[in-house]
Amino acid sequence: MKKSLFTLLFTVLAATAAQAQEFKIITTVESIVPSGLGRSRIIDGNADRDYKEFATVQTEEDNSRNKADRSDIRVKDFEETKLLNFYNIAGIRFQNIAANDALISSKLTAMAAEGWELVFVTSGVEADAGDKDGQGIFITRYVFKKVN
Repeated sequence: MKKSLFTLLFTVLAATAAQAQEFKIITTVESIVPSGLGRSRIIDGNADRDYKEFATVQTEEDNSRNKADRSDIRVKDFEETKLLNFYNIAGIRFQNIAANDALISSKLTAMAAEGWELVFVTSGVEADAGDKDGQGIFITRYVFKKVN
C-alpha cells in the first residue's frame, strides 16, 4: 500500500514538474529626453512568436547567414499604456515619476491577479550624452512566469 501511494505521489510530482512553463515579458520605456519631448509607455505584447522560426545554427562547416524576414518578426498586436515623461520644460518632474509608479504598480498587480508571478526585473538606461545628443530612455523589463 505504501509503495503504491509513493509511486502515485512520485508520478504526480514528475508530471507537474514536466509541464511546460510559460513566460511573459512586460516592458516599460520612460523618456529622459530634455523638455519632455520623448514618449513613455508600458508595452505588453499580445502575439506569440516561436524563436525557432527565426533562428539558425552556425557551425564551422555551415556559417551561412540568417535570412529570416524581419517583417515576419514584427508584432502589431500589443497593448500600449501611456506613461508620463521624466522631464518637462522646467526639468525633472517628480509627480510624473509618482504617476508612472502608480500605473506600473497597477499593471503588475493585474498580472499577479491573472496568475502571473514576477520572477525577474532588469533595467537599463541610455542617457543624454551631452549638449547635442538630446536622446535618452530608461527601459525596464519585467519577466513573469505563469503560476499553475
